[in-house]
Amino acid sequence: MALDQENKDIPEEQEMSFFDHIDALRGHLFRSALAIFIFGITAFVNKHILFDVIIFGPTHIDFWTYRVFCKLSLLIAGNDDYCIKEMGFTLKNITMSGQFSQHIFVSFIAGLVLAFPYLIWEIWRFIKPALNTTEKTYAKGIVFFVSILFFIGVLFGYFLLSPLSINFLGSYRVSDAVSNEVNIESYISFISTLTLATGLVFELPMLVYFLSKIGIIGSNWMRKNRKYAIIIILLLAGILTPSPDVASQIMMFIPLYSLYELSIFVARSVEKNKI
Repeated sequence: MALDQENKDIPEEQEMSFFDHIDALRGHLFRSALAIFIFGITAFVNKHILFDVIIFGPTHIDFWTYRVFCKLSLLIAGNDDYCIKEMGFTLKNITMSGQFSQHIFVSFIAGLVLAFPYLIWEIWRFIKPALNTTEKTYAKGIVFFVSILFFIGVLFGYFLLSPLSINFLGSYRVSDAVSNEVNIESYISFISTLTLATGLVFELPMLVYFLSKIGIIGSNWMRKNRKYAIIIILLLAGILTPSPDVASQIMMFIPLYSLYELSIFVARSVEKNKI
């Protein structure tokens, strides 16, 4: 009788065999793939919004970012030097199946972005049984905060980094004898990679949170190495903003450095809770 009671006290997740875990993982992966597929199909059938409004938005001179920069130029400098009057390139397709394949690719990326919170939730459901009560407390709200940081990063990459980079690279010429005709595959790959990369970079505070929880890094270490972090952030800002314009690089540096300072605050909060 006592043995039966003891077996009941053992969590069910700890009694799962290796193959049970594999089967559970397969279920999480299937549901995640299904979510991406559903959102991807939804994006696929809304081709006008997906391409004309979102993907090709930064190629229009009336794009929100360009209008804001133009207003700031008139307000601060009193001229229209930073107003986008024309795009310096045109998009073209050079393969028979190019546009259709890019339609599928962009739909998949859209499905991935839209399903991101659900994907994180499925990952959390898979690893949660292996955590103890304290670790579960540490990870409380992880799906919400990871998703929010990701979407903030995606929006930052789309509305700031992408327009600045596209405008500079698309209008740059080594000679007036050469016109810029950009392949649609190159354009879509550039904007999707830049946007998704920025979304992942904005996960830095969450990464620092968990590294602080397990004692790998701390706020004092981050403060002590702040000068090295500034150099790395400056280099990263230069890479993510290919425009040589100092103002553009500063606008990239400010949020990245703010993330670093926010991460120090997060690490310090973790240390206080450990006391």
